[in-house]
Amino acid sequence: MKHTNALVREKSPYLLQHAHNPVNWLPWGDEAFEIARREDKPVLVSIGYSTCHWCHVMERESFENEDIAAQLNDAFVCIKVDREERPDIDAVYMNVCHLLTGSGGWPLNVVVSPDKKPFFAATYIPATSRHGRYGLNELVPRITHLWKNEREQVLESAEGITHALEKMEMPGGHEPLDVERLVRQVYNSLTNTYDRTHGGFGQSPKFPSAHTLLFLIQRSRRSQDANARWMAVLTLRAMRNGGLWDHIGYGFHRYSTDARWLLPHFEKMLYDQALLALAYVEAHQLTGKEEFSKTARNTFEYVLRDMRDEKGGFYTAEDADSEGKEGLFYTWTWKELHEALAPEEAKLFCDHYNIKPDGNFHDEATDELTGRNIPHEISSPPAAGELEAIRKKLFALREMRIRPHLDDKILADLNGLMIAALARGGRALGDDTFTTAAIRAAEFILSTLSDADGRLKHGYRECVLNAPGTLDDSAFMLWGLLELYETTFDETHLTAAEKIADAMLEAFEDKVNGGFFLTSEHGETVLVRQKPIHDAAIPSGTSVALQMLVKLGVMLDRQDFKEAARRCASWAAEALNRMPQGLIHMAAGLETLFSAPESVVVAGPMDASETRALLDILHSQYKPGLNMRLQATDRASGAKASGYALELQSLGAVAGAWVCRDYKCEQPVITPEALRRALEE
Repeated sequence: MKHTNALVREKSPYLLQHAHNPVNWLPWGDEAFEIARREDKPVLVSIGYSTCHWCHVMERESFENEDIAAQLNDAFVCIKVDREERPDIDAVYMNVCHLLTGSGGWPLNVVVSPDKKPFFAATYIPATSRHGRYGLNELVPRITHLWKNEREQVLESAEGITHALEKMEMPGGHEPLDVERLVRQVYNSLTNTYDRTHGGFGQSPKFPSAHTLLFLIQRSRRSQDANARWMAVLTLRAMRNGGLWDHIGYGFHRYSTDARWLLPHFEKMLYDQALLALAYVEAHQLTGKEEFSKTARNTFEYVLRDMRDEKGGFYTAEDADSEGKEGLFYTWTWKELHEALAPEEAKLFCDHYNIKPDGNFHDEATDELTGRNIPHEISSPPAAGELEAIRKKLFALREMRIRPHLDDKILADLNGLMIAALARGGRALGDDTFTTAAIRAAEFILSTLSDADGRLKHGYRECVLNAPGTLDDSAFMLWGLLELYETTFDETHLTAAEKIADAMLEAFEDKVNGGFFLTSEHGETVLVRQKPIHDAAIPSGTSVALQMLVKLGVMLDRQDFKEAARRCASWAAEALNRMPQGLIHMAAGLETLFSAPESVVVAGPMDASETRALLDILHSQYKPGLNMRLQATDRASGAKASGYALELQSLGAVAGAWVCRDYKCEQPVITPEALRRALEE
């Protein structure tokens, strides 16, 4: 008979994947810890996510194993946590794992006391010991012995670990900041680790690290730095040409296991699509090259086709595995391709994408050729029309395969990133399809996950998830809404952003020391309120919050927003001075915070061709830190709107643009070419 545990009532795809394990899993909550106290057992907190390859492996080996499950049930109260649904819990125990083991990752398995204090942490654990790694069959009895016979030492250790966690969140000392030196230090660190042959940083595995590329693109524009431009461009091309990119259905895989960007870990994450699309859009704006705009468009095409809910929100991720094998959906045998294509088509495709009869990549474990091929470009493309026709044929054939699992949670933070990318793409690439998709997603998040005061819940799947909103939800949605405002100039986006910013400061700011907690002071009590500062796969919520507060402070003349950003920078100073390369996105934000603000106000009738022509110039430019406002003289009211209208009247102009630097505005310009010149100065 099929087992069923308490997870069957949950909405998270990851928890539902484990609902029929013989392990007596419980969801995170007071009930589980009350049972642990009553039964005098430690708690196993097992954390992962539904598209995690090694989570699947551990489930198959251990959590579906009747004998291992019986040991776990006897020794522990067992809790399953979806890290994407509860990033607050994951953040605490991932720091524990780093403290105890020096590394981290998922699956994450932590053993804690009934009062949530940790004393053991590990990532993947095999069922039986092998290759010098303890298996659960040995670990569980050892932990049980310690809990029963050496309780005092175990609890003392747990107290010490908890104290170490608390020290990590103490104030940083408010050291002085030399922004120019910090930015130069970040840049030098990137230069020293740059792979000048294949692009990217370090050797393997190689992560896309889109925020690193955004930093380089920004530096190239601000400082006219040719080397920064070269590093960003080479990396963006290498990722697009390699196996990291899905050449048949588009979109980026999670990371490359090798230095050449050939063999990816095949997951597709929404946050990678969002941030990489944004990097390719900015690269297009910087260089004017069509190759970058094409990649951005293709990425958006994949997201809108495969990762969008009918309500307008965006799903979280697609798995690496299908039919129990990683990458099966995305790879091809020589035989499959020659059966699907005409001989001349097969030759063209195989030559261009380096397809081999024995396969073109090796199994990581055995180092033997797998017989399957990952398409990756090794030559300049032939006639684009011929390759596109072949791609469409293979795409249709691939759609008949069993697809990888889709994690269809809709999360506020990741949707904020996608809204930002689509909005920027809509205005920079002149495609209203992307703008419309961003608007729909924003409307869904604001109507479903936000209250009237701008407080956000974290996620949705069939209903609003019982997960508290985090700093990232607020900060990333601010990013999306401000990009959307500067694309549409619809004041409702700016109003919503202001509400979210006010609520973010009220709920998450450390009022004493500056900076931001991940969790709200009004939410569930966690072991330690984390203050995230270092960038990981995505920029830290703290860095994004700082950047958005600076921007909103200038746009709305809200001095309190700018002061909060300065308090955050002051709190982060010690970490910035110690290791700025771990805070790349914040370093980029500091350039804006401590630079004279630059703004452009366009005034004129909303739908007049003269107004649109000036806005088109604004939208085509890549100028980091520039703030854009529209005063629609036919729709706005008040003294400010009247002042712009009167000045336009005196100039005999329908529309004009005021370029302002360091709170001083120049004489208005009324032609697109004059605005272009003013922006380029």
